[in-house]
Amino acid sequence: MLTPLTDTDGAPFWQYAREGELRVQTCADCEEPRFPPRPCCPRCQSFASDWRQVSGHGRVWSYVFPHPPLLPDYAAVAPYNVVVVELVDAPRIRLVGNLVSEAGAALNSVAPGRIRIGARVQVVFDEGGLPQWILERS
Repeated sequence: MLTPLTDTDGAPFWQYAREGELRVQTCADCEEPRFPPRPCCPRCQSFASDWRQVSGHGRVWSYVFPHPPLLPDYAAVAPYNVVVVELVDAPRIRLVGNLVSEAGAALNSVAPGRIRIGARVQVVFDEGGLPQWILERS
């Protein structure tokens, strides 16, 4: 399992994720959500920020199946998906992750034919706090 590299700006994102919460850095002055986390708001240039919880609902904005795997440790589970998810309650925020059958499942646990742009997804977290995505039930 990979562990995320954290910096001062992004550390709260990973701390909340380990607690099972999806939070997005938001400007405390103009309320613009931003990702990736950074010290200054790109909209109003304020340095004040909060971490607001979001619903974790989103839509698949894009996806790819890396061939060969981008990292050698993933060769055993290739092919696997990498999805870009647009958050429903913060549509300018797009997060990268994997679509899995359940929290902590293998990266190749969802058949490639089930993945579609626009598919509704919900965040789940693996045992290390890494955000993953599952298909919402219709």
